Amino acid sequence: MTGKARGTFEIQMSPQSQEEKIDGVSVSRQSADKQYSGDIEGSGKGEMLAALTNVKTSQAYAGIERVVGTLQGRKGTFLLQHTGTMTAATRDLKVTVVPDSGTGQLVGLSGKMMINVVNGKHLYEFDYMLPDSN
Repeated sequence: MTGKARGTFEIQMSPQSQEEKIDGVSVSRQSADKQYSGDIEGSGKGEMLAALTNVKTSQAYAGIERVVGTLQGRKGTFLLQHTGTMTAATRDLKVTVVPDSGTGQLVGLSGKMMINVVNGKHLYEFDYMLPDSN
């Protein structure tokens, strides 16, 4: 079965470490705590690595997030892999379900999530597939 989930999330980032800046460039590690609402109801916890440059709009990040809760009424957990590269002109963000990471009623889950920020509000659209037996 295929589906589309939409909703919002609140996110709290907590710095864990930051390398010394060398010529304005550094690497930092942060923990992310999320609360999902909408078609996903639950929480997400993740670890993110960010590369920060001396140009505030140019940066990159990678991370892994565990989502615990329900997806359109199906209970379980799954992992998301985040990769992103941003400049002043472009934003390339990929959020993908880690293969075979689904548990409970989400076993076999695959998909991609799009994240948008509108007026400070975080929105998600999640295109996913689940085996028909779930």
